[in-house]
Amino acid sequence: MIEQNNFSLTAVSSIDGRYHDKSADLSQYFSEYALIKYRVFVECAWLNHISQLPEFLSLNPHELQLVERLMKDFTLNDASRVKEIEKITNHDVKAVEYFISEQIQTEKLKSLVHFACTSEDINNLAYALTLNEYRSRTFNDSVNLLIDTLRKLAIETAENPMLSFTHGQIASPTTMGKEIAVIINRLNSQIQQINQVEILGKINGAVGNFNAHVAAYPELDWPKISEQFIEELGLKSNPYTTQIEPHDWIAEYCHGMIRINNILQDFCVDVWLYISKGYFKSKAISTETGSSTMPHKVNPIDFENAEGNLGLSVALLDYLSIKLTKSRLQRDLTDSTTLRNLGIAFGYQIIALKSLLKGISKLELNEKLMLEELNQEPSVLAEAIQTVMRKHGIADAYEQLKAFTRGKDISLENIIEFIDQVDIPEADKVRLKALKPEDYIGLAKDLAKNI
Repeated sequence: MIEQNNFSLTAVSSIDGRYHDKSADLSQYFSEYALIKYRVFVECAWLNHISQLPEFLSLNPHELQLVERLMKDFTLNDASRVKEIEKITNHDVKAVEYFISEQIQTEKLKSLVHFACTSEDINNLAYALTLNEYRSRTFNDSVNLLIDTLRKLAIETAENPMLSFTHGQIASPTTMGKEIAVIINRLNSQIQQINQVEILGKINGAVGNFNAHVAAYPELDWPKISEQFIEELGLKSNPYTTQIEPHDWIAEYCHGMIRINNILQDFCVDVWLYISKGYFKSKAISTETGSSTMPHKVNPIDFENAEGNLGLSVALLDYLSIKLTKSRLQRDLTDSTTLRNLGIAFGYQIIALKSLLKGISKLELNEKLMLEELNQEPSVLAEAIQTVMRKHGIADAYEQLKAFTRGKDISLENIIEFIDQVDIPEADKVRLKALKPEDYIGLAKDLAKNI
């Protein structure tokens, strides 16, 4: 038997092993205990809902208290009991039904547990609640903390000019803050979209037609009862399903998370390159080792860690979004085992977000190097000069600057000499000759500060 404090050393998954301290919070959503807890919650909520209909036997105060306890204070011991029952039933949802029935004293009321439900009525709502709460709590808290951290860094570095690199070649100057602001803006857009994904649910029986419901109580408006129940859970009802809710919304949810992860991967790579170029330094932590053999090294491990974990998250989310929208005829079980891996996909995501926060906290900007490299490339002013020439009707302005600069070492003195020969108003000549690469940043400062 593995001792609890050694579990992380023997866990198969790095999420529950090496990175357990970063991902432990996800157990409240994606563990076996959590899935059982959400199933019990849905079963009890449905029992409570139908017991309020005049046609059904209502809960007495003691039973109501019991049901509320199971919904709000479901314990690990309760989950263990469900697993014991499952060993006999070999059916996880039926075990939940029997567990709840054990808790209820009234025989007639026991008959209403899991009334007219198929297992997927319970499962789809349990997963819907899981993903809704993960999104609204842990994910939004984590990603918003990251955005706040990035925003602070963008404002701090808003006025620090540097070379841009398009196609890996030097390009018009920018500021570090403005480039970080681009990432923030992209993230904000995708977070808004992911939070607008409607989370759907169904509780309409074995094949989605309310067959059993109508057989028992043909006079009741079951689609309305179902819709009201699902909306009480904070979800939206899907009236057209087979045995399963088709999971299209989960695919949309996963795709939104993929885009967020891809943006963060893009950021990881850029920061890695900026560190490689020396634009950023990683603070040295005295107790940490950068290399097992090269004592001088301080490696960008947090950004590399984040990049790798984001990639794993993307790969799993991509498969989930592809697989979950397909089911043979009215139902097959392939989605059941697949859905159990949602927590792994989001585990990698959360590990990455925390690694990014740690990495950003170590960054130090090398303003001097950035400025020196920028001012060694006065040819970046060619764009400004040819644009002013175009302003004054010089049709071949681009071609003149191309011949003057391309493939040549150009100094500021050469630039000034060229400007003196150009047929443009003196005021523009004076302004262009005073321009240095570090000044040629357009509205980058404002764009960074306004994020």
